[in-house]
Amino acid sequence: MATIGTFKRDENGGFTGVIATLTLSSKVRFIRTEGDSEKGPSHRLFSAKSEIGAAWAKVSKDGKPYLSAKIDDPSFNAAIYATLIEDADTAGNFALIWSRRTAE
Repeated sequence: MATIGTFKRDENGGFTGVIATLTLSSKVRFIRTEGDSEKGPSHRLFSAKSEIGAAWAKVSKDGKPYLSAKIDDPSFNAAIYATLIEDADTAGNFALIWSRRTAE
């Protein structure tokens, strides 16, 4: 697992921060979606004016809320799947955690 982003919650129920890897550095916003679709995403991800992904609200086995995100861009070989979780050490800070998916 690797932390590829750091975020803070905004006043609208979204998150703002930066995704940074060896080949990418971009300001990103998680914007809360309108409507209450059970299967639809709870947030859309934007870098500048471009939509780059979506995130779904989930709850861990420990009862902690998190966002499961799918991030994609034409420059990527494949979509990135990551989890936005609250930083256990610093309240109000969130980490975007990436781990490579394994074949099932």
